[in-house]
Amino acid sequence: MALTLWFIFGLMTAAALFAVLWPLGRYPRAAPGGSDLMVYKDQLQEIDRDRAAGLIGEAEAEAARLEVSRRLLAAADAQPPNTGESPTAAVAPQRRRRAAIAALVILPFGPTGLYMALGSPDVPAQSAFARVKKSQGQESIATLVSQVEEHLVSNPADGAGWELIAPVYMRLGRFGDAVEARRKALTLNGASAVREADLGEALAAAANGIVTTEAKLAFERALAHDAREAKARYFLGLAEEQDGKNDQAASTWRALLADAPADAPWAAFVREALARVSGTPAREAGPSAGDVAAAASMSDEERREMVRGMVARLADRLHDNGADVEGWLRLVRAYVVLGDRDKAKGAAAEAKRALVDRPDELKRVNELVKALDLEG
Repeated sequence: MALTLWFIFGLMTAAALFAVLWPLGRYPRAAPGGSDLMVYKDQLQEIDRDRAAGLIGEAEAEAARLEVSRRLLAAADAQPPNTGESPTAAVAPQRRRRAAIAALVILPFGPTGLYMALGSPDVPAQSAFARVKKSQGQESIATLVSQVEEHLVSNPADGAGWELIAPVYMRLGRFGDAVEARRKALTLNGASAVREADLGEALAAAANGIVTTEAKLAFERALAHDAREAKARYFLGLAEEQDGKNDQAASTWRALLADAPADAPWAAFVREALARVSGTPAREAGPSAGDVAAAASMSDEERREMVRGMVARLADRLHDNGADVEGWLRLVRAYVVLGDRDKAKGAAAEAKRALVDRPDELKRVNELVKALDLEG
C-alpha cells in the first residue's frame, strides 16, 4: 500500500515538473508578422493547387488571390524591421535553464522540508472517518458553545443568547451553567410558565435529581402563570414522592394524565411514574383519552374486548381504593365514551359516596356529572 502511494506521488511530482519545465524549454515564438506571412503564402499556393485540380473556378480563384494578397501586404507592412538580436533575447535561454534547475530542486524537496519543519511526522495518522466524526460531532458542538459564550461575555444582556445556550448546557451535563443561563434568560426575557419550569428542572438536575425547595418554588411560580404547565406538574409530583407522599404524587400525576393530549410524548413516562408510586402496573392504570379515542374507531367487538377490559380493571381498583378522584373521573368519562350512561351514573354515585369526606374532590365529581349531563 505504501509503495503504491509513493508511486502515485512520484507521478504527480513528474506531472508538476513537466507542467513547469515545458514552457521554459520552448524556443521563443516567431513574431506575429512573420508567422502571418508564411500562412498567407501557403494559402496562395493552396489556391493555385485547387484551381489546377478544378476544384474552384478561375473567377473564384482570382477573387481569393486578391483577398489573400491584400492580407499578405498588410502583414508585411506590420512586420518590425530586423535590427538584430536584442541583449534580452541573447540571455533568455540562460534564464530558462536556471529556472528549470530551481524547479527541479524546489518541487520535489521543498514540500518535504516544510513538512519536516512545520508538520508532525511522529504523530499517528487518523482515519478519514475519525477526522470527519470529530469535526462534525464534538468539535462542532464545542465550537458552537464557545462562540455563544464569547458573544455573551461581550453581550451579557442578550436574553436570546442565554435562552439558546441553556438547553445545550443541559444536554452536556453542565447543570450549574444551565441554572445560571436559565436565571439570566428569565430575568432578561421576563417570567413565564415555561421559563420558570425550565429553571426548576435545571435546579433539580444540579441537585442530582432532587427537587429542592428552590426548584419547588420555581415550579409553583410556573403553575401560577399557567396551571396546566406539564413539566411543573410532573416535578411537583416527583417532589411529593421524594417527601414520601406517594398518594399525593399519584393524585398529581393522574390529574396530569387526565389533561394530557392523546399524542403527548411524555404521557408514557408519567404513567410509569404513576405505576411506581401506586403499585399498579402501568397497563392497569386505566384507559387514557388516547386509548378511548383509538377504541372508537374499532369495530364494536374489538372495542368491547379492549376498552371494557381496561375499564373493568380500573373499576376494580377504585373499589379497593376509592380515594382516587382522578380514577373516578376517568372511569365516568370512559363509560360515557363507550355509550354506557347507566354505568357512568353508577360510577359517579359510587365516587360521591367514596369522597363524601373530601369536599374539594367531591366538587370535581359533581362538576363532571353536570358537564356530561348525568344528573337525574
